[in-house]
Amino acid sequence: MRGPHNIWRLIRTAATFERTGALGVVLNEMDAPTSIRVVVRLFGWTMRWAGLKGDPNMPPVTRALNALGPAYIKFGQVLSTRPDLVGGDLATQLRVLQDKLPPFPTDVAKSTVEEELGKPADGIYSEFSDAVAAASIAQVHHARLISTGEEVAVKVLRPNIERAFRKDIDA
Repeated sequence: MRGPHNIWRLIRTAATFERTGALGVVLNEMDAPTSIRVVVRLFGWTMRWAGLKGDPNMPPVTRALNALGPAYIKFGQVLSTRPDLVGGDLATQLRVLQDKLPPFPTDVAKSTVEEELGKPADGIYSEFSDAVAAASIAQVHHARLISTGEEVAVKVLRPNIERAFRKDIDA
């Protein structure tokens, strides 16, 4: 940890887990002893106001990880492949994080491509679809090259993903 902002990030993580209902799910899956449950829930409840709400249409743990950002989502993706660690029900819930995340706007993706390639997207692609898949770090668009007519897949990083990931990892 490299400063007070990281302590705040950990508090916000616990508060988000409490606010989304994920804390109870995790404690149940861990079969945590009553004394641990009381201490953790009390801490989470007192800091609940600092937690992120997340998407109410998602299950609690998925909702919390999604709200907290890309490193947390990536962690959830890894856990989704380990039902031996987190239990079958929770692993199934976490699979949503594999490739069913909401996409960012297509115009933002086009701007990112233009920035990276130094040319207008309309000068490179005759077609550029809305996202066909979106995950924690990037999303994919179908496009057609003007030069050859070839259909290609264009993978575009989420806006500010590198900075967000560094911030998460630093905490």
